[in-house]
Amino acid sequence: MSRIQLIAPAEAQGERKALLSQIHGAFGATPAMFRAVANSPAALKSLWGSFGALGGGVIPAKLGEQIAVAVADRNRCEYCLAAHTMLGRKAGATAEEMSAAQAGQSDDPKTAAALRFALKLVNDRGDVGDEDIHALREVGFDDEAIVEILAHVALNLFTNYVNVAFQVPVDFPGVKLRKSA
Repeated sequence: MSRIQLIAPAEAQGERKALLSQIHGAFGATPAMFRAVANSPAALKSLWGSFGALGGGVIPAKLGEQIAVAVADRNRCEYCLAAHTMLGRKAGATAEEMSAAQAGQSDDPKTAAALRFALKLVNDRGDVGDEDIHALREVGFDDEAIVEILAHVALNLFTNYVNVAFQVPVDFPGVKLRKSA
C-alpha cells in the first residue's frame, strides 16, 4: 500500500488530467509512480517533461535504461528496477545486458564507462574528479553526452526517491535487487 494517494486518472482535472492522459497514451496504462507524482501537477509536469527531453537527447534509449537500472539497484528501488528493465528490453537490450547494467557493468567499453560514472555520481553525491570526466571522453563521450548522463542520474534519483519514500506498488514484472542493504 502506497504511503501517498495514487491519483485516479478518471478523477483528475485540468493540467493533471491532460498529463496523465499523455502518460497513459505512451504506456497504454497509467503507471502507479506517475499517479503518485500527480499529487503535484508541477512535479508531474517536470517529471514527464524530463522523460521527454532526455528521450530526445544524444544518449541512446538503451543506455538511458541501463543507467536507470544501475541507479535503481544502488538505491534499492524495486519499482524503477522493474520498469526500466522492461523499457531497456524494449530499447533493444538483452536480458543479460540489463542484468549486467544493474550491477553497473557492461562488455561495451563506452557503456561500462557511463555506468561507472553514473554510479560514482550516486555513491559520491556528485563529487567526481577530472579523471572521471577524462575516462568518459576517452571512450567518445563529449560534453553534451556527459551532461546528459548526469541528467539521467538526477531524473532517476527523483523517481527512485518517490517510489522508495512513498512505497509505490510495483506494477511492472518484478526484478530482484542485487545490492545488499
